Amino acid sequence: MTKKPNILVILSDQLRRQVLGIYGDPNISTPNIDHLANEGVRFQNACSTYPICVPFRFSLITGEYAHSRFVPAIEWRMSPAERTIADEFNEGGYHTIYLGKWHLYGGHSLLPKHSHKKANKTPVPPSHQGRWQKWLGFEIANDFFDWYYFEDEDPTPKKVNKYQTDGLFDLAIDYLGEQVNSDKPFFCILSVEPPHFTLSNKWAPDDLMAKWQEKTIEFPPNFHVQDNYKVPGLKIKEKNSLVNSKSSIDQLKAYYAMVENLDMNVGRMLKFLEESGLKEDTIVVFVADHGEMGGAHNVINILKDHPFEESIGIPLIVQDPRNSEQSGQVINEPTCTEDLFPTLLGLAGLTPKHEKLGLDLTPLIKGDINKLPREGVLLEFVHDLRASAFCPYHGIYWRGFRSQRYKYTVLGDAARGGKPWQFFDLENDPYEMNNLIKNSEYEGEIKRHHKLLRNLLITTGDHYVLARAYGMEGLNLWK
Repeated sequence: MTKKPNILVILSDQLRRQVLGIYGDPNISTPNIDHLANEGVRFQNACSTYPICVPFRFSLITGEYAHSRFVPAIEWRMSPAERTIADEFNEGGYHTIYLGKWHLYGGHSLLPKHSHKKANKTPVPPSHQGRWQKWLGFEIANDFFDWYYFEDEDPTPKKVNKYQTDGLFDLAIDYLGEQVNSDKPFFCILSVEPPHFTLSNKWAPDDLMAKWQEKTIEFPPNFHVQDNYKVPGLKIKEKNSLVNSKSSIDQLKAYYAMVENLDMNVGRMLKFLEESGLKEDTIVVFVADHGEMGGAHNVINILKDHPFEESIGIPLIVQDPRNSEQSGQVINEPTCTEDLFPTLLGLAGLTPKHEKLGLDLTPLIKGDINKLPREGVLLEFVHDLRASAFCPYHGIYWRGFRSQRYKYTVLGDAARGGKPWQFFDLENDPYEMNNLIKNSEYEGEIKRHHKLLRNLLITTGDHYVLARAYGMEGLNLWK
């Protein structure tokens, strides 16, 4: 590798960590993603700080915590004044490319009024594209068989008559093929919607749907189990529980079909990189914006939002051809969304113009260190504009601290503040079925994690109202 490395980020939407073969799912084979992990470094405890599309994308693109801009779950538009990761790479001598779903232009605000069909054909104006040098993107589609993309400043929607994941990988392979002899390295984000749920009737290609409908699924122990996680003070409507088991299982099978298709396309991309001669010059990063509940804790499959592993747990795999001696390494240090910005720059030998609170994970990836200078990461749900049972955190919000072994969360409204809610020992209870928040044997660890969370809220400038607990003063309380 004579020049700076190319960096290709494959970003999947709503792909929970647990559903991949390399992360232990018993139902599916994902040989191509597994191969990527076996040739690279796999993070076992990567977390989506704020597990829903818009805030994750904001933090990925800017390196800032979503609470710093009071980003809601959806219906939010990023200011063009934000310094983006494209700005950093542009100034670092890279050709920057964005393909696929953007979701930082307030796309959901188009949905109730015009339906997703019209939102699908609404361009993101150049002023709000984040200054990527090449744009082959769209705001949001939520329909994988009837979708469009836009090129650069052209407001004309371009229809692709292929399943979205297949079509976007085609676009990426075609465009990256043109960069083979370029004297500039590229930084490319390829952002696909599946396995996010769709607003149409079709979720995945017919052959895969048929294959998965015939399969018998092995369910995790927390599937359809209503346990003691309930949100205090909220009345969950019947439609938000899994009253229809068959529908839930069919949806889960469709999810697996979408994941299998994604894996096939990852295989196509890896083959292209090798055959084009780009492999030895290209770092591949595979990640997702958040997971989904998948029926765990008796929560409807398509929901995320919750601080459970199914929702916050994301895959993070980095395959760096310069780092072959680290092949197959598994890193257990918890990571957060805000680490991605400095890490992607760090892999290119660049540093952010302005200091970020996330950490550059490059020393971990290279094997130069085996531990980060922190004990864990912040988790958050800032607020939701939607007042419905489908979106449970409207008017009541949570924060959490995820260490390698434990997860502690608080929940509350802005008047009284977040109070201790959940504490899980993930080593002994990986499916989070035993809430230990009132267990006296864990009192010392619970208090310690409350202090860790409180300190991190201060460090990150969080406006969250934290109630007094465990002899510690609250934060941001009304006087």
